[in-house]
Amino acid sequence: QVQLVESGGGLVQPGGSLRLSCAASSNIFTIGTMEWHRQAPGKERELVARIFSDGNKIYADSVKGRFTISRDNAKKTMVLQMNSLKPEDTGVYYCYANRLGTNRGPVYDLWGQGTQVSVSG
Repeated sequence: QVQLVESGGGLVQPGGSLRLSCAASSNIFTIGTMEWHRQAPGKERELVARIFSDGNKIYADSVKGRFTISRDNAKKTMVLQMNSLKPEDTGVYYCYANRLGTNRGPVYDLWGQGTQVSVSG
């Protein structure tokens, strides 16, 4: 099955840190752009950060200076390091990738199942 799997969510106090990971299944051979999105209760899903295959990065204004996105093309993984977390960072965080090459042919885009991040305390 072609899939992206997130891990690393949890409950943290304001000011704390979390590290989210996204791993592509072994039958995904190439990946274009990778992104982290989040959805807070009652709100629309929003882009948090984007990293292109060449390593260039884009961040939402709300997370600039606090979050860092990175990827390992050889391992087909992506990481979101989240520091100085705020209650408004609470939500389900989703991994997204596009232009994937797989053993089943090209896949235009793919979402992970999401991981919960809660900032409270």
